[in-house]
Amino acid sequence: MKKFFRVTFKALLVLLLILVAGLFFVKWRIDHEVALVTPLSMSTEDVDLTPRSDPAFVPQILPPTGEPQHPYMAATDTSAMHSGSWESDTHPAKAVSSADVEVITRRAGGAAARQCATFTFIKEGHPLILCGGFTSFRLQLLDKDSLELLAMYDLPMRPSTFEAMVIRDTDIIFTDTSGGAYMYLDNEDRAVLADAKQRIRRIKAEQLDNGKWQFRETDSWDMTDYVPNDCYHWNNLRPTGECDGITTVMPDYNGLLWWVTRKGRVGSLNPEDGKVVATDLGGEEIQNSFALDEDGAYIVSDHAMYHMKLVDGMPTQQWRVPYDRGSGRKVGSINQGSGTSPSLFGENYLTFTDNADDHMNIYVARRGALAEGEARVICKVPVFTKGASVTDNSMIAYDRSIILENNSGYTNSMIQKDYSVIEGGVVRVDVLEDESGCETVWTNPLKVPSVVPKLSLGNGIAYFYSFDLLENGDRLWSLVGLDFETGKEVVRIPTGTGEAFNNNWASIAIAPNGDTWVGTREGVLKIREK
Repeated sequence: MKKFFRVTFKALLVLLLILVAGLFFVKWRIDHEVALVTPLSMSTEDVDLTPRSDPAFVPQILPPTGEPQHPYMAATDTSAMHSGSWESDTHPAKAVSSADVEVITRRAGGAAARQCATFTFIKEGHPLILCGGFTSFRLQLLDKDSLELLAMYDLPMRPSTFEAMVIRDTDIIFTDTSGGAYMYLDNEDRAVLADAKQRIRRIKAEQLDNGKWQFRETDSWDMTDYVPNDCYHWNNLRPTGECDGITTVMPDYNGLLWWVTRKGRVGSLNPEDGKVVATDLGGEEIQNSFALDEDGAYIVSDHAMYHMKLVDGMPTQQWRVPYDRGSGRKVGSINQGSGTSPSLFGENYLTFTDNADDHMNIYVARRGALAEGEARVICKVPVFTKGASVTDNSMIAYDRSIILENNSGYTNSMIQKDYSVIEGGVVRVDVLEDESGCETVWTNPLKVPSVVPKLSLGNGIAYFYSFDLLENGDRLWSLVGLDFETGKEVVRIPTGTGEAFNNNWASIAIAPNGDTWVGTREGVLKIREK
């Protein structure tokens, strides 16, 4: 009998070791990524990919935004998803605008593809990006010319991924903005982010003597004393406590780090001594990034727009503007509230949207001290089609102008079946010279499901990512440029077909050399002039 138990135990042990080895192999297959470039695959091959540009369009160079160079961030247009601490989504470089261009693509990930959403650029010009995957978020450094992988660094798997597997609802993944997506690049070329284990981290890409690159963590601060972390994990599949995630970290102009969480916690971290001070918004949710100027932070919750300053490290409210959050979450947004990160523009303006039921409204507010008789809100402009008006992307904000896209009808690439329901629309709204209100300057019916748009100050073109429905039901995706002055389409560059080319809430980025990058569902693409 003892021999039988010994044999059985050994057999079970062998089976367990085989199972564990199998799981490690599967994870390796999912995560393994080679340096060489594998292009994105098109689902429909026989399509016309000819770029088109308007020969009558005359590019114009637009003056700088007026945003000062942040002392603790990389060069403004290279430092964050929304192009600096003002979150204006503008770039000084001249982006691609001719029909004589080249599209280069790279599939990210191993057996399971990764979606690349966030772009920054180190001083050498290489893109330092963040790509999400089934097992983890991953920092990647790509060669600026070839797109070959120079280095990578895995971050922890987000609790929302475990929760989605347990509950079997992938929407949970796409409504979670925590884990590092809103990272920024600091003045020493370090990626600064909060990972899924509530740690604020600084991670640097550095080149070794042999010419190879590597990532190295330079600093880390554990925030679990301030952010509840009873979260889904492989060893905690039935959590009973609170799980919160840090969504955004940004530096103030004195070097303190602001941070916010999905469930409305707002705090600061002093990186010199590790001191943390925190408060909360009383149950309001924060799903977007926030903007900063020399006078503090501008944070939008799912109830109101806030201006806050750090007083002895404590985030302290200066003013609050409530807005119409509507009666529920709309298709085209990730929560019941504003879908935009606040954007700063002009000398004293701030813009964001609400979530009103019939028409979403663009708000413009004065961000500084009010003169006698002035109101905080300058205007509130309803936009797009009644009952089909929502966005979950920031505006382009420049001078006195705001450009906004309509995301109504789009969910995410994993569950979207009918692309004909996407409403579409782009609008430009300007603040009147006398600040008595705002006016709509132009509209364009372009269908833009989900991209973070960008304005090139080098040529006066606003860039979006759109699609055309093919006869077989597939989608042909394109980078589309609209004239900032008129809203007319002036350039269209097809990139590819199918979900591999769907940007799926990722951003456009314009590199300092003018190369135009787009994150996609299965990787990344770059468009450059030949």
